[in-house]
Amino acid sequence: MGKFSKGVTISLMRISGDVVMCLLSLFLTMIFMQMSMVEKEHIYIQCVFCVIYILASKSYQLYYVTTFYYIDRVIILVSKSFIIATGITSIAIFAVGKTNIENRYYVVSLAVNYFLLLAAALFLRKFMKALSGIVAPRTALIGNIEQFKKFHHFMNQSSASINEIGYISVTENPGEQYLGCINELEEIVHKHAIDQIYILQRSVKWKVMKNIIQECMEMGVTANVLLHCNHLEGVHMYTSSCGTYPVVTYHTVSLNKYESIIKRILDIVGSLVGIVLSSPIMLVTAIIIRSTSKGPAIFKQVRVGQNGRQFKIYKFRSMYLDAEEKKKELISKNKLESNHMFKLENDPRITKVGKFIRKTSIDELPQFFNVLKGDMSLVGTRPPTMDEIEYYERWHWKRMSIKPGITGLWQVNGRSQITDFQKIVEMDIEYITKWNVLLDIKILFKTIYVIFHHTDAF
Repeated sequence: MGKFSKGVTISLMRISGDVVMCLLSLFLTMIFMQMSMVEKEHIYIQCVFCVIYILASKSYQLYYVTTFYYIDRVIILVSKSFIIATGITSIAIFAVGKTNIENRYYVVSLAVNYFLLLAAALFLRKFMKALSGIVAPRTALIGNIEQFKKFHHFMNQSSASINEIGYISVTENPGEQYLGCINELEEIVHKHAIDQIYILQRSVKWKVMKNIIQECMEMGVTANVLLHCNHLEGVHMYTSSCGTYPVVTYHTVSLNKYESIIKRILDIVGSLVGIVLSSPIMLVTAIIIRSTSKGPAIFKQVRVGQNGRQFKIYKFRSMYLDAEEKKKELISKNKLESNHMFKLENDPRITKVGKFIRKTSIDELPQFFNVLKGDMSLVGTRPPTMDEIEYYERWHWKRMSIKPGITGLWQVNGRSQITDFQKIVEMDIEYITKWNVLLDIKILFKTIYVIFHHTDAF
């Protein structure tokens, strides 16, 4: 409970400190800019920046106890969180339209924000580290010499508030800082004034562990059990609780709940900006499609989204009305090397207008509404059709563990040249396991470059 309370305390202190720094930044910027008062718009923008910064910091685990002790991590993660908050806030300002915020004021405000947030993080880190040295509990580890050395190395690296006295072995195992055998626990605790015990789960059987914990409780000594969990390649793992149950979670998606919130905010803001900017193009495209071929301007199709959820995808119709019927006749000419996806160069089902809007990716613009609805994301994996997933193997479903996107790694890395579905899945999985907000922003900018250079589309 003590460790949990400490973690929560540091997290609350950091969040409170960041909020105070953001408020202080408003007034310092006002002084630097020689302003008589703070405008409402300045307050709104600063609130948006503050919320996004805190979410980004939480997603990067900047408020975690162990992360907090590494000075290089603090500087890097504060900088990353600042960049994300600045980017999303800037997009939000652009989406709102004309404001009374001057460029000079905004630049000065960002500079003051960064200086104060970084200074606050470094000061609190130094304060907590100094405090930890004063109140560090005297600690003994139950395990062998090798386990103690690894534990000792980690504690030194993280500068955690633990005063290591030595280790207690299940069987006699003399070595440096060896305190004695486990059956001498009571004597060792009294002799060395031990405040807490760390028990390595893999070193002690449950029956013995239960007796150790009971003995510690009778003496008023805190007992901590280090869980031994096997790490799997390419799999993320973390510990948490579900009610009163301790839980070890294995997952492949790198997004935590705070990162998911940031990604959703980016999707909403980005899709709104996309709809506003592309609305004249979409209007003209719809009129041309309706006037040049029979059928609606918008093509709707059931696609498979996150973990099998079905949704209707919106695209500008680029084919004739009987395209789906003709697909069965053309399946043998599929450019891709399997039936997991269908791509056909010089597809006879495509209209003349369709060729142009596909080449320029204009046919994808209505998917901004899918993103706004929450069915899709700006960046993700390509959503398969209902018939395509019938050919999926088990590991292919990993690409379905996130929301599908308008663009993604495959789309910006030579989608027309990559015809091996296995390679496409590997790229999707790479995106899923390495996801971060900066990667999304990088892919979005690269998508714009690809579109304007008319590469890799057919």
